[in-house]
Amino acid sequence: MSDEVVLLSIWPSMFGMRVQIALEEKGIEYEYKEEDLANKSTLLLKMNPIHKKVPVLIHNGKPVCESSIAVQYIDEAWKDKFPLLPSDPYHRAQARFWADYIDKKMYNASRKIWETKGEDQEVGKKEFIECLKVLEKALGDNPYFGGEEFGFVDIELVPFFSWFYAYETCGNFSIEAECPKLIAWAKRCMERKSVSKSLPAAQKVYDFVLQLKKTMGLE
Repeated sequence: MSDEVVLLSIWPSMFGMRVQIALEEKGIEYEYKEEDLANKSTLLLKMNPIHKKVPVLIHNGKPVCESSIAVQYIDEAWKDKFPLLPSDPYHRAQARFWADYIDKKMYNASRKIWETKGEDQEVGKKEFIECLKVLEKALGDNPYFGGEEFGFVDIELVPFFSWFYAYETCGNFSIEAECPKLIAWAKRCMERKSVSKSLPAAQKVYDFVLQLKKTMGLE
């Protein structure tokens, strides 16, 4: 029986990008359905009735919600293809720790950069750069977070790279000046077809952020 795989998301969502990268790395054919969060589809409400959010991975009619869970599900459901998580239990636990750190720390700090001004924005920038420096230290001199191989933590973090230009422009700072190794890592990841295919252009994301700011009355 062939697998029917559908992804519900919106193109600027770094969380949706994670699921796309995982699917691409595994070579899984899937249908992408763009959602309108102002007018959520019946399918989205049916598949994620609790949070009513994207992304949602639908595998043979069964929904898997939350991006990190979806990426892990993809790794387990298609075990015979490119492994995303380490086989060693300790290394797998460490990968999950860093994924949790990215979710809990980076996203909220990054929102402050484009959603606020003045002192609040400065706090957001400081928190965001601190997060990046912690991650850069965790990366060390390795090409990827899992060592020599591209994997789970890389998938969790690299979608943020498509938003870096928007953060830098809104916050008037340089991420590369603060974290050169992390930018080199991101560029290395972008050389992978799975990543370059899944991440939108930085200018497109920035234009989206400007429109979002206007809609939210932040301009």
